[in-house]
Amino acid sequence: MTGTFATGERTVVVTGAAGGIGSKVCTRLASDGYRIVAMDKKLTGLADIAATLPGQGHAHHEIDISDRAAWHAWLADLAALTGHVAGLVHLAAELRRASDIFSISEDDWDSQIDTNLKSTFFLNRAVASQMIANGNPGSIVNFASQGWLTGGLNGSLVYAASKGGVVTLTRGLARTLAPHLIRVNVVAPGFVDTPMMRSGMSNSQLQSSIDMVPLGRMAAPEEIADVVAFLVGEESRYITGATLNVTGGQLMY
Repeated sequence: MTGTFATGERTVVVTGAAGGIGSKVCTRLASDGYRIVAMDKKLTGLADIAATLPGQGHAHHEIDISDRAAWHAWLADLAALTGHVAGLVHLAAELRRASDIFSISEDDWDSQIDTNLKSTFFLNRAVASQMIANGNPGSIVNFASQGWLTGGLNGSLVYAASKGGVVTLTRGLARTLAPHLIRVNVVAPGFVDTPMMRSGMSNSQLQSSIDMVPLGRMAAPEEIADVVAFLVGEESRYITGATLNVTGGQLMY
């Protein structure tokens, strides 16, 4: 791990930190006074993000969240360095678009479910275990997608299925961890202007997606980061097990 911490500092672990939303989440939380551990399987850009965050003492770590042995060892190092993990923001995910359901391979299925759903459970459990061991309350923010309710658009069926699982998983974890004062919530963005959103889509498909949004535009990544900051912070201290759909009105129920 690159970076140093002082015992007692409030630390938030952010996975997928090099992504379009993840980098803005890191910046927003650092502005709120948290020490950030920025994690991503891509080292490209990760050091620059950590170096430019407001405040001091941030760290970054290159890791693949589907490699559970690697991040279990990393979490042990984190515990020794910080003593107080106040939050986890879990953004890391994989999206493989398919032209139709008949072109989805078993590898497509396994890889997205492992990365998006299976790893969410084990990473949530590992961080929660550390919070409990240290006697600290905490906030975990997982990420879904509008697809958890719509079933997925533009070839993202398996991705959507994995995110539906994240919503259900989060509700179960919230109920289980509430006695330890650990809150677990989900942010479900709609269409956000990021490279992942634009990947594998034609301009006409992208415009069709935007046309579904009552507010008439994609979200900026900073707008999602604002919602994350609310869920991590004390202002949301009575919210757990919730799914916040940040979709510009696309999802209403």
